Order: sequence, then structure tokens, then C-alpha cells
Amino acid sequence: MSAVNGHEVVVVSGVGARVRTEDGREFIDASAGLWFNSIGHGRSELAEAAAAQMMRLAAYSNFGDLSTGPTLDLADRLSALSPQEDCKVFFTSGGSDAVDTAVKMVRRYWSLLGQPDRSWIVTRNRAYHGMHMAGTALTGIPANKDGHGELDSRVANVTWDSAADLAAVIDELGPKNVGAFFCEPVIGAGGVYPPPPGYLDEVRAICRDRGVLFVADEVITAYGRVGSMFAASRWDLDPDIILTAKGLTSGYLPMGAVLVAGRVAEPFWNTPGVLWRHGYTYSGHATAAAVAMANLDVIEREGLIERVVGLQPVVSRLLGPLAQHEAVHEIRAGVGLLAAVQVKPEILAGDATFGPSMTAQLRERGVLTRMLADGSVQISPPFVISEDDLASIARAIDESLTALGSTRRARPMLEVNLLPDQTSDEGGGFGSSDDRLLADVPPHHMG
Repeated sequence: MSAVNGHEVVVVSGVGARVRTEDGREFIDASAGLWFNSIGHGRSELAEAAAAQMMRLAAYSNFGDLSTGPTLDLADRLSALSPQEDCKVFFTSGGSDAVDTAVKMVRRYWSLLGQPDRSWIVTRNRAYHGMHMAGTALTGIPANKDGHGELDSRVANVTWDSAADLAAVIDELGPKNVGAFFCEPVIGAGGVYPPPPGYLDEVRAICRDRGVLFVADEVITAYGRVGSMFAASRWDLDPDIILTAKGLTSGYLPMGAVLVAGRVAEPFWNTPGVLWRHGYTYSGHATAAAVAMANLDVIEREGLIERVVGLQPVVSRLLGPLAQHEAVHEIRAGVGLLAAVQVKPEILAGDATFGPSMTAQLRERGVLTRMLADGSVQISPPFVISEDDLASIARAIDESLTALGSTRRARPMLEVNLLPDQTSDEGGGFGSSDDRLLADVPPHHMG
């Protein structure tokens, strides 16, 4: 670990919703790694599935007419689970690959239909869409773009919670120039922001009315995180394309999947002479596919999505009292096992070390997570977490905020830079009448 800049925390093992570090400390995993571990750590079923597949065939090319058995099995299963009609599946190595694949797919789709000018992509501020070139261009988190030059000149950002802004931007660009709208149903790395009531219905209708493809970035939300197999199902979105990764394998092996509605896949499949020259060395990796199948088996067999539904109000109930804490700006909860506790911006302005200090305080109390750079504590634990551990997370946040001095005097707003302490990655309904559960402060999260 000599290449790591700073004091490393080396995680060496995990069981369920807890992990252990090399120095013997045990932590509640409040972030599921980086949003990905749905079924819990230490699952022998997934290790056995990987070993068995590796003994037969670890992997092979899936280019052209080549494929492997687990790859085809997983494609069929995802197609059946998808809310899209006649779903087709394109496998990737992870979420960032899925985003870049979708951008190329959108532009190729319109080109095949004889409308190559429809190359503009519209995204939202606060949104995160991966760390590859296309995803970085799409991001609504400015810090992620800094210093990289112009990555894509045909990307437009709109206000994250304004359907009217989306309509205005599409109309200004000209609908015949816009290819797709990329949308996280619940903004993740930007601070865990659920959609305002009615927002997703409105933006879906705007896209449909203008002939713009609707791409749901569900890298975080898919496979149960919000209490349904897909967020698209929870909000009845019928996306043209769904992007998934993380929970597909619960992080046991890297894998992503782009789910494509039949209406969008059709010209790729049925246009004579068309060969879409796109793919990755590990697309549809046989062992990763076998692990994904085992992961989905666990989710379904143990009723883990139903468990998420049951824990959703528990999270809201446990975090709700924190809205009264002097240091808390707002609580965002009520969308499955996704939540955030946001610290008041004036506290962050008065102390640029608050984020790292808060993380350290939480670790002292046995909770491993991170501060998003809008000043929010990320809460996205494995689906198997106990109510006692959820209560411990809430208590640790309360005690940590108090220990850091919640009544410190606010200073004039300064630019707070927590970026060196952030891990690069991609980043509810509201359960209270307290205004601090609904307030809106732009984040500065690097991703």
C-alpha cells in the first residue's frame, strides 16, 4: 500500500453488514462499500459459484457469434426482470462502461434512423454518470470536470429538480438535435437526492413528447436498493435504456449491464449490414455472470427486496430526530436503503476539516462510511443490516456531530475543499414535515 497517499484503512474481511480491518477493528458498513454490497459480505454461495465456473471455464470472448453459458443465462434473466418490453442486454465491466456504452448507443441509434444530428445529451446538475470520458462529460458535478478540457461539446446540464428547465433546454436546442436525457432516478453521489413528487412523470412525458430517448442511470438504484428490482419499476418510467452495475453482483466481481428496450435495439438487430463496433474484453465475463446469477438467487430466495421495503420506514424513523440537531441541515430518507444526513453549510464554511473529522468520529464509534462533499453522511448499507445496527449508525452520527461542537459560530461562506479526502466513485421520499427535510443546498461532491 506504499502508493497510497495518506493513512490507509485496510479492510481484510467482512460478514453480513460488518467488516474488519487489519488492525482488528470491526465496523458497521454503512455505505455497502461504494453502494454495491447488497447481500452482505462473506457469502459462500457467490464464492462457490465463482470457483465452480472457473474450474469449467473462467471466461471467453463474447464478441461476434461467440458467447458462454452463464452470459446467455444472465442475459435471459435480466431481460425477464426488466420493466422494458422485449429487453436486450449489453454487458460491460462496470457502471462507467455502461454509461459510455449508452452514449455511443444513443448516437448510433439516431444515425441508423437517418437522424445523425440528434447527438446532444442532456443531464442534470448534481448527477454523477461515471469516471470515463463520456460519463465525466455528462456529470453535473463540476469538480469532476476540472482540468480535463472539453470532453464533449454536445452535452447540456439542466436543474436537477426542474422539469420545466428540461423542456426549455430541449426546445432551445431543438428536439431534432437532442438524442437522450440521462437521469438518475435518485441522485446518488451528488448527495442522495430523491425525485420531487411528480418530477419523474413529468420528465418522462417531456422526453416522450419530443422523441428524446430516456436513459435511467440505475447503477446505484437497480437490483433492490430502492425497494423494487429497478427504480424504473417503482416510478413506472418505461426507460428506453437502463444502466446497471454495483448491485448486479453485490461487488463480488466487477460487472455492468445495459438494458435496452426492444424498440431501441431493433435497428441494431435488423438493419442489413450493420455491425456495431463496440465492446470490452470482459463484456459478459463468464465467472462474473455466474456470480451475478448467484447474487440474484440470494436476493430472491431471501426476500431481500421485501426486507428493504420493511427497513425503509425504520431508517426514516431512526434518522428523523437528527433533523433537530443543531448541526443538521436536512435529512433525506424514504427511498429504500438510501439516505443522507446533511450538515449545515455554515458549519462546513467555518471548518474545512469538518468532513474528515466527522468520518474519523464515526470510525471511533464503529461506523465506516464517508462524507459526501455537500456535507452529507452517506447511508446505504447492505440489505441484510439489522435494525440494531441501523440504530447504532444513527446514534453514532448524533454523537459524532455533538463531539465536533454543533454550536460553533458560523463564519462567512468559504469554498470548502474536501476533495483530497474523497474516494472517486459515482457520489429520501421525505418522511417528516420538518422543513429541514426538504431544503435544497447545492453540493460540491467530486463524485
